[in-house]
Amino acid sequence: MEKFPPILFLLLLLLLFFPLSWADLHDNFIKCLSSQSNQLSSIVYTPTNPSYTKILQFYIRNRRFNRTATPKPALIVTPLTETHVSAAVVCAKSAGIHLKIRSGGHDYDGISYVSDDPFVILDMFNLRSITIDPKTQTGWVQAGATLGELYYNIADISKTLGFPAGVCPTVGVGGHLSGGGYGNMLRKYGLSVDHVIDARIVDVTGRIMDRTAMGEDLFWAICGGGGASFGVVLAYKIRLVPVPEIVTVFRIEKTAPNATDIVHKWQFVADKIDNDLFIRVLIQPVTINKKRTIRATFISLFLGDADRLVKLMGNNFAELGLKKEDCMEMSWIESVLYWANFDNGTSVGALLDRNSNVNFLKRKSDYVQNPISKDGLEWIWKKMIELGKTGFVFNPYGGKMSEISPEATPFPHRAGNIYKIQYSVNWNDEGIEEDKNFISQIRRLYSYMTPFVSKSPRGAFLNYRDLDIGTTENGKNSYDEGKVYGVKYFMGNFDRLVKVKSKVDPENFFRNEQSIPPFPS
Repeated sequence: MEKFPPILFLLLLLLLFFPLSWADLHDNFIKCLSSQSNQLSSIVYTPTNPSYTKILQFYIRNRRFNRTATPKPALIVTPLTETHVSAAVVCAKSAGIHLKIRSGGHDYDGISYVSDDPFVILDMFNLRSITIDPKTQTGWVQAGATLGELYYNIADISKTLGFPAGVCPTVGVGGHLSGGGYGNMLRKYGLSVDHVIDARIVDVTGRIMDRTAMGEDLFWAICGGGGASFGVVLAYKIRLVPVPEIVTVFRIEKTAPNATDIVHKWQFVADKIDNDLFIRVLIQPVTINKKRTIRATFISLFLGDADRLVKLMGNNFAELGLKKEDCMEMSWIESVLYWANFDNGTSVGALLDRNSNVNFLKRKSDYVQNPISKDGLEWIWKKMIELGKTGFVFNPYGGKMSEISPEATPFPHRAGNIYKIQYSVNWNDEGIEEDKNFISQIRRLYSYMTPFVSKSPRGAFLNYRDLDIGTTENGKNSYDEGKVYGVKYFMGNFDRLVKVKSKVDPENFFRNEQSIPPFPS
């Protein structure tokens, strides 16, 4: 382990006896970094730097948090090495500066790059190396890499290996895996974190540790409990999974009233059908022939060929009416492009593009444990049409998800859940009133769904960050406030996460609006 330079101890003593202004804290942070790195000019961006705004905005994935009035960081630190990360942590702690950690910026409520307190962003985008070992079928991927870059690198060495993670290629690996991570192979292989076998992390003292050095409790916590509560995750070692040379996709749209019967049937099939099959359903209010109605879009990935899929669907879900001409056979990496809404024939190199279409948006989540009746679905459709624009994404569970213990990782929502709901609304119109309108819509739909979803607690998915379900004030060791959202995300695993937090970061340096708090001192 590296020894800390004397300047750090001097700074800590000064802070104890002489309270400093924000400007002083800022200066001390810069001086501390300067003492540890001769690359300061290439990794630190102040608001006066011409590149500051570009770097800040490039990884903002929700336009609600890209306004003039949005609080901005005093500095952005963009480490090039692991030791830069270590220095940033040590210097921020010694100077008393709030550190926000960003790997891809896809956290829906902007937690990684917005704060009401003065803050610094530690942006991991330069740390994005990926090393794939086809012999051991494993890989190391740094936190700043994107899922698209990971998939590209896997496909570059094998046509029969893949990784079960998200369908959006610009999502950052660090946040995705530390929050659980799921995609369209979860019924076959479970969550992304079910395939993490090692990690590297910087703790609150600046130490760089692997799984052996950090211990099993901390390793468990950062595999689904949110890495930013415990340290700065540098990289994960992942175990790849086998995929067939040919997979099959389809996309079928149905409108009400037929959509109601088919969605109702889907609830009884989607979590029990062959584990090779994942069928997502998008539910959206639309206007057809000047009449408002509901459209249900069934999107699938099948780990096999079209003939077997058509037979399987005919025996188990004939109501959808799948025909072979509805199916498209392709390689697994081509299916990654398909699910990311690229045109057929798009080069795999498109997965390396970090640019992302950005809207104003709000997301929420729920879990469904009992099928919703047809009458219930019709009532929900009516409310969706009345509200205007908010839609659903239904993601089926079952399969491998039901076989893994809820205590195996911090993510607890395993057996007993038929599907997860993502509530989704996007808009392009600028203005606070527009925000209020659409956010009100999604909150009302969430309220209407109360009778149909999980209870005691009403569950939520960490990677769909939702500040509506509770927050804790930055800088406060608020166990009671943290438990409000913590139990929704982690259920019975929350107190174990708090125990780990209390051990590795008792002063709550690594914190955000929905971080794991330590136990009260």
